[in-house]
Amino acid sequence: MHVSDVARLFAGSIPQVYDEYMVPLIFEPYAVDLASRVASCQASCVLEIAAGTGVVTRHLASALAPEVQIVATDLNQAMLDRAAAVGTTRPVEWRLADATQLPFPDESFDVVVCQFGVMFFPDKPKAFSEAKRVLRSGGTFIFNVWDTIDQNEFAEAASFALQEMFPADPPRFMARIPHGYNDAEVIARHLAEGGFARRPVITTLAAKSRATSPGIPAIAYCQGTPLRSEIEARSPSRLVEATNAAAAVIGERFGQGAIEGKIQAHIVIAER
Repeated sequence: MHVSDVARLFAGSIPQVYDEYMVPLIFEPYAVDLASRVASCQASCVLEIAAGTGVVTRHLASALAPEVQIVATDLNQAMLDRAAAVGTTRPVEWRLADATQLPFPDESFDVVVCQFGVMFFPDKPKAFSEAKRVLRSGGTFIFNVWDTIDQNEFAEAASFALQEMFPADPPRFMARIPHGYNDAEVIARHLAEGGFARRPVITTLAAKSRATSPGIPAIAYCQGTPLRSEIEARSPSRLVEATNAAAAVIGERFGQGAIEGKIQAHIVIAER
């Protein structure tokens, strides 16, 4: 996957649907967790990479002291535009930036933080080396990644529905990218290749994903992620059908009213 391919993944209406559906469904609890971890570092300047539509940024703005500088970056301007439009409780510097070529001087930040973005980096050791480069001595790189898809129930159910719908060529985006970078040894090796000499601390955190109906996670996954592009690549006219199929499977497994499912991620802390 090239950098330009990553930028194209979150195009069209995806940023808005992502922010309205996906963020409260699965990203919010982990954003609270990351912001709390960053706050404990007592930083004076924080860089967020792959900020997306700004859910972590918003929590950082509330959790950190007003004098702490927050710079939030993303590769995709549409995602940043959505983040800036939603806004934060205090000023944040929004910057378009490639995580593998950060436009900042060496040793500029006390903390670099990234929520569910490293899975998309085409060259992870290179991105990690950039995080290390811009960190000050003693600084901290904090990020999270999703665990395997079988530990994330709504994502697995939606993927199963699409496998049934497109048996010859099922869309496998969720398993391949968001849930495809979860091996602690691989992550530790990539961090070492990026220059982090100390072994990272990796912990696993489970949470609950809640929705008022099965249709909410179906829309979130099928229309608010790049899974949408994979569906439309197979049949441009069947997006609604695919969304309904995902809702049906989710409803069968979790019920027809308010539902909840397991989500699980790994939190990685690497010291410079």
